[in-house]
Amino acid sequence: MLIRYGKEQDGSLKKKAEVYTRDEHKINIADVDSDAVFITGRLRANGFESYIVGGAVRDLILGKKPKDFDIVTDATPARVKRVFRNSRIIGKRFRLVHVFFGERIFEVSTFRSLKDGHTSNTYGTIEEDVLRRDFSCNALFYDPGKQLVVDYVNGMNDIRKKILRPIIPPELIFRDDPVRMIRAVKYAAAGGFSIPWLLRRRIKKEAFFLNQISNSRLTEELSKIIRSPAAPQIIESLEDAGLYGFLQKEASAMMKIDSAFRNAYLKGFVDLVSGHYSSVNGHPPAKQVPPAKQSPSGKQLLSAKPSPLAALIRNYLEQKTPWQELTKSSWEKYKTVFFDVRRFILPMNPPKVELEQAVRLIFAEHGIDLKKIRTFEREKQAAHIRHSRVQHVQVKPDETAKPRRRRRKKSIVATETAAK
Repeated sequence: MLIRYGKEQDGSLKKKAEVYTRDEHKINIADVDSDAVFITGRLRANGFESYIVGGAVRDLILGKKPKDFDIVTDATPARVKRVFRNSRIIGKRFRLVHVFFGERIFEVSTFRSLKDGHTSNTYGTIEEDVLRRDFSCNALFYDPGKQLVVDYVNGMNDIRKKILRPIIPPELIFRDDPVRMIRAVKYAAAGGFSIPWLLRRRIKKEAFFLNQISNSRLTEELSKIIRSPAAPQIIESLEDAGLYGFLQKEASAMMKIDSAFRNAYLKGFVDLVSGHYSSVNGHPPAKQVPPAKQSPSGKQLLSAKPSPLAALIRNYLEQKTPWQELTKSSWEKYKTVFFDVRRFILPMNPPKVELEQAVRLIFAEHGIDLKKIRTFEREKQAAHIRHSRVQHVQVKPDETAKPRRRRRKKSIVATETAAK
């Protein structure tokens, strides 16, 4: 292990960070995204510090292969944009740079300082930036070029001991950003970390701060959770911690009063992670549904594939939908079911197209193939028809109105004659 020193004001050297080599942190470079390696390398080639940071480093140390890689640097957003043509600056208060590689996006942020508090947007140094991170396990910096992990907050030992330790003072960490409560439970459930008793007590005491969070942020957090391989453990832990009700109010309420619904609801995510699922009414699991399954009318149904959104709503639909009354032509009843499901998953507000596909997938499991086009297509088509009608309306002239006389210009000759 190496030691990184820094100078104090009096000129003396002081230990700042511990630096772990490849043999010590045991990160497999093959698990690191090649585009993330390219970004950090190019920034360094242009004279800037650059590291992979956050949850990606934590997962790499735990032997997992991350999906997202966040990058931090001492270059300002304007300078980062000059280095990468395939990028754009986003944000008004917290300005970041998104670097694009096809459909993939890498977020590059600049070191922030503590000058105006833990939520300020003032640029600073790596020593200040690390103190703005939420938990020590997420505050490690990885240099893929030299394959070194830089640790300012003893985060490596906390990962090895599986302890979730906050860096920001406990009295501020959740008040500054209440979503950190959800993330704390998520990190603990997904990584097998233990949450200290005092921190669990503070989460329970300050959970009401989540009421201040916008629906869009809650939707983003829940979308990440239901797509995680550890979704069953995370959802169960959030429910036990009293936080799942802020993400799925009605589902949480049903789990509290109906143990059968709770078991089936959680099992839906277990089956999703394992690659198949089955409904609570004895229908065959999705992996047993033939890809060319046909309805009684002979038309091919939707192929059943695992869907995170479908797992979120399946058990509610199984209990609340009058399947005996529905037929392939019951479009109006389908619309009623769709809007009821949309109310059920509030405050989550996914794209209408994705939610409708999930509902239709569950309908297909019951042999119901809706003939009519989807709701969003109907609305789009109706808007197009209304627009076309407006454009093609012919306005008839008013026969009683007097015709407007065109004003003729006086000729030059007439003007000169009048002047004489």
